[in-house]
Amino acid sequence: MSEAELQEEEREVLSSIYDGDDSFKHINPSTYQYKYGEADTNKSFLLEIKWTEKYPNELPIINMDTFYNKHIVPSLKDKIVNVVTVEAEQYLGMSMTYSLFELVKEKFEEFIEQQPNEINENLEVDKLNISDQEPQQEAIKKEKKEQLTKAQKRRQWNKVDSKGEKPRGWNWVDIVKHLSQTGPKDEDSPVS
Repeated sequence: MSEAELQEEEREVLSSIYDGDDSFKHINPSTYQYKYGEADTNKSFLLEIKWTEKYPNELPIINMDTFYNKHIVPSLKDKIVNVVTVEAEQYLGMSMTYSLFELVKEKFEEFIEQQPNEINENLEVDKLNISDQEPQQEAIKKEKKEQLTKAQKRRQWNKVDSKGEKPRGWNWVDIVKHLSQTGPKDEDSPVS
């Protein structure tokens, strides 16, 4: 079988296995995600597996750098990627996405032990990193906004209603004025 046929077959198998599983997500024909642990807690993470064109004869891309994983410590991300990559090497030439997701499911407790209990510990690390970058960011943020005078603000406010919208008919043509300009000039002219 060709690689495309193997991928199509695996797509069908994955959709039948994970049908109704809220933790599984099929992003596009070559990208799959699985969420482990209780959703939106410090003890959960998301594993993304992306197939290459030559998959399954080539290793898939294992990704832990999704926004959902922002609270996971880097050492844990690296460990998960390494364990999954080593396992994937054993399955080269075969469908492996299900097996890789199940491997992480089996080792979830072992992995999550490395994750600190409180998010605050991670935030302190982030604050340290941010404080190093602040002088550069302050220079960027000092762009001045255009300041309006009170009279300019009042004129803008008077042009709109309480919802911030222009009143109905603001762009309508004054029909009487228009007709007076385009209508007949002579009042004595006969109407035919």
